[in-house]
Amino acid sequence: MSMRKPVSRLCAAPIFVALTFAPALTAQQYKSTPGLAPSSEIPAAFSSKLAPGFQIADASGKPYCEIWFVKTAPSGPKTNDDAVTLQTFPVGSLLGVVRFDGNGSDRRGQQVKPGVYALRYGWMPNTGTHVGAAPQRDFGLLVRIADDKDPSATYTLDQTINLSRQASGTGHPLVFSLASGMGSEGFTKENDHDWTLHAKIGDQAVDMIVIGKVEA
Repeated sequence: MSMRKPVSRLCAAPIFVALTFAPALTAQQYKSTPGLAPSSEIPAAFSSKLAPGFQIADASGKPYCEIWFVKTAPSGPKTNDDAVTLQTFPVGSLLGVVRFDGNGSDRRGQQVKPGVYALRYGWMPNTGTHVGAAPQRDFGLLVRIADDKDPSATYTLDQTINLSRQASGTGHPLVFSLASGMGSEGFTKENDHDWTLHAKIGDQAVDMIVIGKVEA
């Protein structure tokens, strides 16, 4: 598989245990509306860094979540790891903010409670537990905005995972599958059940699965 495979093939969780996806959520139809101004619930220190975002809603118009990416892509030394698609993104850097009106779900099927979350960048740990789990190591972790005081901070991978575990209330972070994109923008259904947002973080095209639980 190449570096630019459909992001729906990813299994972006730090502990990549195979799961059976729940069809009830993904059988629905969804749509994305761009140009969304940052919510007033987002602290000013974060909202000032955000580009206009996207509202994800079901076919009836009921909001599922809202996503804003940062205006400028984070940048650092380039990694030589071929399994990383966003090779200049520093681990722990801020990618954006996500807001859920009601209960949502992450890539593992864990419940995401209503509220506002920072989206931080991370890598799948390169350990024996994860061998063969996914072709790419990139993923995004949700951290409660109340626990993430400084948008300019760059956390270590362990720090980012621990902050996200506080949001999940489980032993696993809240994660979204993430990879570099091909440059097109939109919101598409991938395979039979994954809904992928194609967008840009600064000048960097990205693909992120917003809805869809990892397959067995």
